[in-house]
Amino acid sequence: MKHLIACTQFDKESLEELLDLAEDMKKNPKKYENAIEGKIVATLFYEPSTRTRLSFESAVQRVGGKIISTENAKEASSVAKGESLKDTIKIVEGYADAIVMRHSEDESSEIAANISQVPIINAGAGRKEHPTQALLDMYTIRDKKGKFDGLKVAISRRFNVWKNNTFFGKIVITI
Repeated sequence: MKHLIACTQFDKESLEELLDLAEDMKKNPKKYENAIEGKIVATLFYEPSTRTRLSFESAVQRVGGKIISTENAKEASSVAKGESLKDTIKIVEGYADAIVMRHSEDESSEIAANISQVPIINAGAGRKEHPTQALLDMYTIRDKKGKFDGLKVAISRRFNVWKNNTFFGKIVITI
């Protein structure tokens, strides 16, 4: 998997492998402290998200990588002068080995992945999807409950995110 764009990229086996790796990294941090030494990760945040941005930047540094960052790309980058997302991605991929991006447009991560030569990690794309948050949620569920299959999970979001959508029912996790 070159890019992390959507939760649907994972089947049960690949999700379990990723969560096992995360668990090993948590238990054995010294083992991974140089895992991406010499690599540069760009964090492009077109909308505010302090916790998400800092968690990625901290994680990259904990495994030996370096960060280049813009925390308000919508206003404090060439986007303010009319540069397109495609142009920004093409420029930034020349500086970085991977790009973590949060954007207000639903299709932004797919657009970036379609043109980028370096991995794109979707750290939130409009109202569409935030797969890294979902993966963290799955990690927490597995850590606390020991399994996924058959669990009933309630999902709650801020009202303004869902005000134009109908969202009723239960989620039953079966992977």
